[in-house]
Amino acid sequence: MKILSRHIASSVFSAIVLSLVVVVGIDAISAIVDELDSIRNNYKLEDVFVYVATSLPSRIYEYIPISTLIGCLFGLGQLADRSEIVIMRVAGISTTKIVFFVIRPALFFVFLGLVLGEYFAPYLDQLAKGQREYLRKSDLEVDSNSGLWIREGNEFMHFNAVFPGGVLFGVTRFEFDKNLKLIQVSYSSRASYNSVGKVWVEENVSLTRFYPEQLETDKLITRDWNSDLSPQLLVVNILPPDKLSISTLYYYINFLKDQDVSTDIYELAFWRKVLQPFVIIGLVLLGISFVFGPLRGSSIGSKIFAGVLVGVVFNIFQDLLGSTSVVIGFSPWLAVTAPILLCVLCGIFFLVKIK
Repeated sequence: MKILSRHIASSVFSAIVLSLVVVVGIDAISAIVDELDSIRNNYKLEDVFVYVATSLPSRIYEYIPISTLIGCLFGLGQLADRSEIVIMRVAGISTTKIVFFVIRPALFFVFLGLVLGEYFAPYLDQLAKGQREYLRKSDLEVDSNSGLWIREGNEFMHFNAVFPGGVLFGVTRFEFDKNLKLIQVSYSSRASYNSVGKVWVEENVSLTRFYPEQLETDKLITRDWNSDLSPQLLVVNILPPDKLSISTLYYYINFLKDQDVSTDIYELAFWRKVLQPFVIIGLVLLGISFVFGPLRGSSIGSKIFAGVLVGVVFNIFQDLLGSTSVVIGFSPWLAVTAPILLCVLCGIFFLVKIK
């Protein structure tokens, strides 16, 4: 039984890896082509490859569910084409055991997705985006169409690039009085966050003060900057909700609730990440049921096409419910859970029908 279990697991595992490599590879090539239009200043072709390579963990995380489904259909389909599935069932191996043998390698990708989504993908996404923006801008350029704008009280700030760990490049600060009259502008080439004193330290500061009849300029090597901004809050503003880690989403949801601000978009992203393991298991279960049921006599190509089609339909359905939950206001948890339950119920239905 152990030999049989390893044989099924290795077949499915290798098929999932192959599927993941192909899907992520196609997406990476498409991203490289799209990035060619962004080449300018110090952002060269080799930097495009570095940018796409740095964002690979995020792409892997995004495509793990559909790749697992396609790999399951491909791996089991190969076994079925060689009549190995038939032999197993004739030998007395139940469908339930075969399902268990297939789910075991899928659990590795569940764990991989959790690790990538929580620890690697958010950090590397921010690093890739920060490096890209830093290279695309000259030292003193303030591009209102890119970078990050932040408002704090009567002060508006623009950052050319935001790096992980609380490192900012190209920090421009516009300070206004109560009548929204500009009273001070400063630019610093770099600012870093001191977690001990909870203060930002600006470097190479150029300062301009506006008085009724004159201007006053000053230059400082360093300057302390007291602000409620933290590296964790900046990450939320740099990356879209679906790129953030579970812990960061949880922190920011509680922060917004304290401010009496709507949290629907971030709650939707939070539950999608928390429940992604169940998405993978649900799609795998559906894929197994297809191999034993509707696609039993189909070719490998048909099985792969079915996997891609089911994955696309699942994503569309999940996105549609998610957008609807934000607009109408019903629970984001329900919007994420409903497609998963549909996959599981359909998979169980087909498997029970076979028996």
